[in-house]
Amino acid sequence: MNIYDRAREFAEDLRECDEVVNLRKSNQKVEDNEDYKKILKDFRKIQLDAYSQQVQNGKVSEEVVEKFKDMGNVISANPPVDEYIQAEQKFSVMWQNILKMLNDAIGVDFSFGDGKDKVNAQ
Repeated sequence: MNIYDRAREFAEDLRECDEVVNLRKSNQKVEDNEDYKKILKDFRKIQLDAYSQQVQNGKVSEEVVEKFKDMGNVISANPPVDEYIQAEQKFSVMWQNILKMLNDAIGVDFSFGDGKDKVNAQ
């Protein structure tokens, strides 16, 4: 079996795995409701603000922390949004693990010497 056949087989397995099926189902629930989409969009904005502050200042402001707390209450009160975020997190963990395996198989130092992204061939 050549690499392309294996890739197609992997794509089929991915399409049917629980993480992807659950992500797709929960995504559809959010897509079908404008209020849910707005909540998710607002959540993403707060996430980006927090990340930007962390990178620029080394910490997140109390204002953004409070926004996160408030948004947590909103998300908890809207189960389809909460389910989507959980499904997305589970998919993300799985996907990162898969990418690590693929990078390890390649065995190339993508950091060009600083060692941060160094992978070893197995």
